[in-house]
Amino acid sequence: MRVGELVVGGFEGTALPEEFARALREGRRGGAILFKGNVEGGPRQVAALARELHAAGGAEAPPLVGVDQEGGRVARLKAPLLEVPPMRTVASWGDVALAERIARAVGAELAALGFTIDFAPVLDVNTCAHNPVIGDRAFGDAPEVCARFGVAWTTGLQGAGVLACGKHFPGHGDTTKDSHKDLPEVTATRERLDAVELVPFRAAAAAGLATMMSAHVVYTAIDPELPATLSPRACGELRARIGFDEGVLFSDDLEMNAIEGRWSTEEAAVLSVAAGCDALLVCWDWDKQERAVAALEREADRSPAFRARCSEAHARVMAARRRARARPADDGAIGAVMGGDESRAVAAEIARRLA
Repeated sequence: MRVGELVVGGFEGTALPEEFARALREGRRGGAILFKGNVEGGPRQVAALARELHAAGGAEAPPLVGVDQEGGRVARLKAPLLEVPPMRTVASWGDVALAERIARAVGAELAALGFTIDFAPVLDVNTCAHNPVIGDRAFGDAPEVCARFGVAWTTGLQGAGVLACGKHFPGHGDTTKDSHKDLPEVTATRERLDAVELVPFRAAAAAGLATMMSAHVVYTAIDPELPATLSPRACGELRARIGFDEGVLFSDDLEMNAIEGRWSTEEAAVLSVAAGCDALLVCWDWDKQERAVAALEREADRSPAFRARCSEAHARVMAARRRARARPADDGAIGAVMGGDESRAVAAEIARRLA
């Protein structure tokens, strides 16, 4: 077991830095998350970068190559890829089969480019009208709607060979703060959480969702002290009450201010894995990624219990990596997917609905 493979990081530029490639080869990273600055060169550039990542990731299983491709305002990849409206708009059409078809088309494009995981769908129920970060990223404000369309999106993405990631457990939809900037708190009762926030996560878990992402949010009914990412009680809910038995739980980015403003990188890395997170996102800073890996290694050497927790997490991560079928296609095949009959048909149907 190489505990560094629990860390998924980011880097600058449209080509793979040698230090990041070396970290992948040496098991000090489990994969990469790509952002706008990594994908500015279009589909062929993205596929070339993904080939570099896959080659550095080793033969045992492809690395996690991830992106936030939700639709609407959170979509790192633009045209000529399929442009999808916000999730709330998709759900407003009331057509679950179409939602699954759109997600499958998105997944097919991502798979052709070599992405193994899409950090979507958003499973939050957006019940706060003044929510500064979720809003139309959610399928709506009704738990049953969010559950139906979240399952459809999961089924579509994973049917195309890309792991889906439901976020942000146990829910970021009832917050008035953005966890990128501050630590939100939700004071809903246990009964309310069971009836609203947890409904889409439970449905997606039952439908075979491969991964979920934790929320940097304090839920006072579960744990009045710690945000879900760092809380054994909150992470334990996922296994005990949601039925997400073997899937991978990602932390949201540990560099977000909800965490970084209160805990060091080293503290957050150890606390989140101890709490039950299986993979850690450290999206921007190379030094912080290295510090997270070093902290995990030190704690695993010191504590047999933590080492066992890392082994459990590592087994889940590697199982997910083997499950992902996506591999970067050659340039000709990429062109066929991006401009193929299904992508054109889905784009035309989206345009018709928007009109």
